[in-house]
Amino acid sequence: MSIRPLVGKVALVTGGTRGLGRQIAAGLATRGATVIVAGRDGDRSVEAAAAVARETGGAAFGMACHVGRWVECDALVERVIADHRRLDILVNNAGMSPLYDSLEAVTEEYFDKVIAVNLKGPFRLSVNASNAMVEGGAIVNISSIAAVRPYAHQIPYALAKAGLNTLTVAMAHACGPKVRVNAVMAGPFLTDASAGWDMGAFSERAEREIPLRRAGAPEEIVGAVAYLVGPDSGYTTGAVLKVDGGEAWSPS
Repeated sequence: MSIRPLVGKVALVTGGTRGLGRQIAAGLATRGATVIVAGRDGDRSVEAAAAVARETGGAAFGMACHVGRWVECDALVERVIADHRRLDILVNNAGMSPLYDSLEAVTEEYFDKVIAVNLKGPFRLSVNASNAMVEGGAIVNISSIAAVRPYAHQIPYALAKAGLNTLTVAMAHACGPKVRVNAVMAGPFLTDASAGWDMGAFSERAEREIPLRRAGAPEEIVGAVAYLVGPDSGYTTGAVLKVDGGEAWSPS
């Protein structure tokens, strides 16, 4: 198997300036893809893309997009096609799950924002990207085990990710056979978002509930995404692949 199976492909990664998205962008660039790093802040997107290019020796470009706004989703895909003449891979990674103190504290604005970024945007981007993938392509949605194992402090987020799993299967039917659509259902990962965790409490929970007894390192999601967008997964679509240390189906 080629160590650069994505040479000649153009990949768009949303939420690509940090965390899992940043790692995924670098992983795809290492495998030969030209990578578009999209984030809400255009300057940060350009900086992250430059860092990806330096680290991997690949081609990476930054573009601004708030994925919760359809007009920006439309403009993003249009710009990718205008600048690069093609789009082969879309990774819907951008997401958000701000903490709240109680269910009564969840405002309509909060609820709509979480749904917009985690579900509405991926829907719009997937529609536009699949139409632009004239030579075929692959879409990967970064979901969460919250979709199947939600906690009280993440209900709107869990609803959105459950919807994203459903979107994955539905879009696989809608976009086939030209475009394959799959999802990675991620468990806890040690990204910048984990900086606010109570690590003592997390370690105790990991011992009880996660078969691998730990959180994942960001680079441990890359292989799953690379498989789903690459040639080895040519007969895989509508799949929701969990990468969670085994937590989602834990009996506890």
